[in-house]
Amino acid sequence: MKLGVFTVLYQDLPFKEMLDKVVEMGLEAVELGTGYYPGKSHCDPSYLLNNPQALDEFIAEIDKRNLIISGLSFHGNPLHPNKEIAKVSHEAWRDTVLLAEKLEIDTVNGFSGCPGDQPNAKYPNWVTCAWPPEYQEMLNWQWDEVVIPYWKKESQFALAHGVKKIAFEMHPGFVVYNPETLLKLRESVGECIGANYDPSHLVWQGIDPIESIKKLGRENAIFHFHAKDTFLDKSNIKLNGVLDTKHYGEILDRSWTFRSVGYGNDEKFWKDIISTLRAVGYDHVLSIEHEDMLASVDEGLGKAIDLLKQCLFSEDVGEMWWA
Repeated sequence: MKLGVFTVLYQDLPFKEMLDKVVEMGLEAVELGTGYYPGKSHCDPSYLLNNPQALDEFIAEIDKRNLIISGLSFHGNPLHPNKEIAKVSHEAWRDTVLLAEKLEIDTVNGFSGCPGDQPNAKYPNWVTCAWPPEYQEMLNWQWDEVVIPYWKKESQFALAHGVKKIAFEMHPGFVVYNPETLLKLRESVGECIGANYDPSHLVWQGIDPIESIKKLGRENAIFHFHAKDTFLDKSNIKLNGVLDTKHYGEILDRSWTFRSVGYGNDEKFWKDIISTLRAVGYDHVLSIEHEDMLASVDEGLGKAIDLLKQCLFSEDVGEMWWA
């Protein structure tokens, strides 16, 4: 496995300075944001697709630093009931696929999206319970009429352009938020649907990373990995449970908070995750995503790198000489 970073944490740095920073931090891979929520300050698909010389220079700058691109990350909601938001998200998704083809990258990361409760809705509606019965009706409509038809069509577009892996973060607020919903979409659309596995979004839901990695790994459904941690505030959970809509900045009052790797769970937790990833055959990049309100970008990233380097295996397993 290689260690990389989702570069949007350095979105204020020019592209070349960002790459130099990544190398200076001892990383081997970059995951590049290509639109909507994470922005596209380092990788604007539309610009690069329409400027061949700029694209060549873009590739050359990455290559000369001996870095690889672990994936292009479009994070939007092409299923949004607001037609303008859906249109911008859809165009960004398609441009990302076309750029991935030019870069000979087979993995695009993103979100599954979430529709509204009916065709004329104004906002997305994430269903979290089965009763009263209208919630189940709404959920069935979302999946059958919007989610599955859209991703069936878009998976064919992706495959036609060499993108074999559409890697969704299982993220609450979208229809794919846990292993069950990911595999439901995979079963309906095809094996090009898999996970950009981010334990930070699963831990607070009560999902065991080891068991879920084993489950998805057996299905060959882990395409990319985000290294991000979550701190669970047990006192607040005992009082209010894990569903929490307070702003991320209200750390003392929240039930859970995103943290740098090692500040939500200990080194053993991350060693177990890395060992299980290796056991299921994942041998790509651990891409660090920094979203820690209590650590600066440089220090938070540096702490994550230090811990993960202690946990990663860098050599092939070799023969089992003892059995």
